[in-house]
Amino acid sequence: MRAEEFAAGIGADYFTGVPDSQLKALCNYLANTYGIDPQHHVIAANEGNAAALAAGYHLATGKVPVVYMQNSGEGNIINPAASLLNREVYAIPVVFVIGWRGEPGVHDEPQHIYQGQVTLKLLEDMGIEYMVLSKDTTKEELAQKMEHFRSLLEQGEDVAFVVRKGALTYDGPVHYENDNLMSREDIIRHIVAVTGEDPIVCTTGKASRELFEIREAAGQGHGYDFLTVGSMGHASSIALGVASFKPDRKVWCIDGDGAMLMHMGAMAVAGSLAPKNLVHIVINNGAHETVGGMPTAAASLDCAALARACGYSYALSAAAPEELDRVLAEAKEREGLGFIEIKCSIGARSDLGRPTTTARENKESFMRTLRTDS
Repeated sequence: MRAEEFAAGIGADYFTGVPDSQLKALCNYLANTYGIDPQHHVIAANEGNAAALAAGYHLATGKVPVVYMQNSGEGNIINPAASLLNREVYAIPVVFVIGWRGEPGVHDEPQHIYQGQVTLKLLEDMGIEYMVLSKDTTKEELAQKMEHFRSLLEQGEDVAFVVRKGALTYDGPVHYENDNLMSREDIIRHIVAVTGEDPIVCTTGKASRELFEIREAAGQGHGYDFLTVGSMGHASSIALGVASFKPDRKVWCIDGDGAMLMHMGAMAVAGSLAPKNLVHIVINNGAHETVGGMPTAAASLDCAALARACGYSYALSAAAPEELDRVLAEAKEREGLGFIEIKCSIGARSDLGRPTTTARENKESFMRTLRTDS
């Protein structure tokens, strides 16, 4: 089904959520149709943020909003779905559109397997009726289901469409870019050169894939790297935990702007604890690139100023290679909780691979390195 047909079939004029590769067709259609427009389309920091925005829209207009997300975001909506939207509380109707990563029987990455198994059960546990959208779902079937869903929405119930791989298509031209000079892979290569044998906690998505391949190309092992393949937005907190219990080791976190925004309160916690051995790097391309390139709110955000406000000891910025080398060298030598924002272009190699070790192997190798190098 074409994304524009799906959107028209739902009949809503307000969409908010977090982009997902499974929903790339819908996200591209919304970006082309509305861009980022507070009246029609907002890319949220996280899925709970989207659910709350949707609630505000309903309170102001009386109409039904759409919240879209990857199924990994179901955890972030459980609280607002149960304690805000639910019919037993405020009875705020929402249509959820959920990309079904890790669907049983469909090959996917390890971080999606269990989430895929429980996707429908979580909706059932929350009392949210759903329809699974497949490649062969027709406009007539969608219309019939929406007729039933509208009767539930009128009663303040929430409903959901769970979207299988390839169920939605979109042919419109979409191109996401910025004017930044450095590629993320080159930035990570510079980071690896400076960090040496310091442990690195790397965020989810293409950043971890690039870090893995940089190590492979250099003939290095992977024991110094923890690749956070799932749990978007939590890499900096993992790094904070490691740094707190390995105070004699310099710990580096490679983060993305979308991940930083998703759970930005973690920066305030880091600032309050102020470990002297943690460097938090945010590679900022202003995009959810791993799932398609849709924009984040960080493109025009002064992340270094934000870090200073949260209590980081120092905050540095780089937008060119010579600046990058300078700030990395400074952070390597300085003591205190550090922050570096690095401006980055959008794009990655078309042949970028994936880690060839399992998540558990990565964990065990990283832990052995922390023990033996102490």
